[in-house]
Amino acid sequence: MHGAPSVSYPVGRSRFALGVLASAWLAGVAGLIAWRVQVPATPLQVLVAVAAVLVPGAFALRSWLRSPRGMLSWTGDDWTFSAGATESGSPGAVLDAQRVMLVRWSSGKMTRWLWLERGTQPSRWDDLRRAVYSRAPKP
Repeated sequence: MHGAPSVSYPVGRSRFALGVLASAWLAGVAGLIAWRVQVPATPLQVLVAVAAVLVPGAFALRSWLRSPRGMLSWTGDDWTFSAGATESGSPGAVLDAQRVMLVRWSSGKMTRWLWLERGTQPSRWDDLRRAVYSRAPKP
């Protein structure tokens, strides 16, 4: 049986992830508006409700802006992620929507969540997907 080909794939901020976060936040805003129209509320209640929508939205935006950037590489034997420093680890596909993947990167030091998009480098996308789903050879 042949292993997956060597591949390097750029990782950066995902527009898909931003769309998901923005959609969830807008749903919260719509819920807040619907609640405010239907329910008489005190100014304190309104303030708490607005904060309950704005604060998580700000944290989500901050998280997206700090998304890991670097290069995810498969040599045929092992995985590395280079973002300033190079670390060895292993990816695990959590969500695969054919054109977008959410990968959980596990290294000895930490866990990172990486959004990978086909549009970043379409010519290498299929190689990346094959490598993520292949098993590393046993030593």
